[in-house]
Amino acid sequence: MILFIVRALNAAVIVYVFVCAARVLMSWVPGLDAGKGGEILARLADPYLNYFRRFKILSSGAFDFSPIAALALLAVANDLLTTVAYAGKLSVGLVLGLLVGAAWSAVSFMVSFFAVCALARMVAYAARWNSLHPLWMVIDSMLNPVLFRINRLIYRGRIINYLQGLITGFVVLVLLRTGGGALVGLLVRSLERLPF
Repeated sequence: MILFIVRALNAAVIVYVFVCAARVLMSWVPGLDAGKGGEILARLADPYLNYFRRFKILSSGAFDFSPIAALALLAVANDLLTTVAYAGKLSVGLVLGLLVGAAWSAVSFMVSFFAVCALARMVAYAARWNSLHPLWMVIDSMLNPVLFRINRLIYRGRIINYLQGLITGFVVLVLLRTGGGALVGLLVRSLERLPF
């Protein structure tokens, strides 16, 4: 009976992931969420998604990363329920490993996103594309606070040119993504082996 309940909850979480993902995608296109279907999705997903919008750390300029955190939490719940439903075991180490893995997943997505933005900005700068185009201004508004922190840490207040700052930021973000992924993978495997 308990196994049936866990599997039913797992199925419900999977369906809810799709509901939330559909709501997020529909919000990107103006007018797409109009109508009865959009209204139903909004009623189902918005209370959960809006909870994560309260956290200011999940917003960066014009971008809202709260749906990523919301979907990551649902992914953790899905992993936990799947493990219990099909492996029949659950331990503190496994739960901690799943939580660390999910947190790293969200962080690595953001690090990768900023690395791609830095790469795009380097190409645009090297090609001498119009830096005042609205697209580059939006990317700069998100990217510059991250690059400022990285370059302040690396160069300790020395003045550098914009391209050097972009390259340094890109390299640090790529190293953080790859090195962090390897370290988190080791940590997750170690946590999952804990006997309790």
